[in-house]
Amino acid sequence: MEKFIPEIAVLIPCYNEELTIGTVIQDFQKYVPNGKIYVYDNNSTDETKRIAAEHGAIVRSECLQGKGNVVRRMFSDVDADVYVMIDGDATYDVKSVPELIRILLSENLDMVVGARKETEQSCYRSGHRSGNKFLTKTVELFLGQKLTDMLSGLRVFSKRYVKSFPANSAGFEIETELTVYALSRRLPIKEIDTCYYARPEGSFSKLSTYKDGVRILKTIIMLIKEEKPFLFFNLIALFFMLIGIVLIIPVMIEFINTGMVPRFPTAILSGILMVCSLVSFLIGLVLDSITITRKELSRQNYLKIR
Repeated sequence: MEKFIPEIAVLIPCYNEELTIGTVIQDFQKYVPNGKIYVYDNNSTDETKRIAAEHGAIVRSECLQGKGNVVRRMFSDVDADVYVMIDGDATYDVKSVPELIRILLSENLDMVVGARKETEQSCYRSGHRSGNKFLTKTVELFLGQKLTDMLSGLRVFSKRYVKSFPANSAGFEIETELTVYALSRRLPIKEIDTCYYARPEGSFSKLSTYKDGVRILKTIIMLIKEEKPFLFFNLIALFFMLIGIVLIIPVMIEFINTGMVPRFPTAILSGILMVCSLVSFLIGLVLDSITITRKELSRQNYLKIR
């Protein structure tokens, strides 16, 4: 029987990475020689495109600014059996990629994440490290699977994953969407520790600690609402109910003692909050049924891909 040799696509989203893109391409040519390297430039104002082309990569462009927009275009355009996505900043360990690919294929997984283990303290800005831990723990809390690095830019995917992924995010929140999509649909994924290096001198991160952190947190909340609506709206219902109970207790005590309800507006507000709680519960119930149907349709599309 002829041995199956997978077609590997290396996808590198880039914005102003002229100092590092050449190194990344050379590393892949050395460690993943059978991979076809695609560099998708996102309106760079430096020599990223020229350097990538000179090093033998297939260079394409995405005019809509934002990493999520680039990922959507890459996933739509490129056909392969295995996809490797990596940032073009030379901070990830390309030597580990063959092992990630081997694990993906041998264990029949849909995504393998290169969980970053920094080689020196300066690899992460302190805000990035703490923000990543907080956001990762938030997703872990709601979706119930232990993670260590939800925001890693080094990932290996199956064709099924790539061609069924909706890619709704526009910016750096795309890594969050990639993770939540896999966890909410219970796709087989795995994290493998990989080395993470500091950026070379003169190269700067495009990620804003606070601005992008808020956008990522907002994305997590919206994705939880979409993927776990019963839980999401039940938490809102519980909040309204508790506030309503806190407000009505002194009114009830006074009514029992005196037979009067002098704080009538408080009683009305408590009643409104209880109604809001019931409405929120019912919304969660209805949306949960819709989500189950949507996930089943998504799974059917996933299973059609070979």
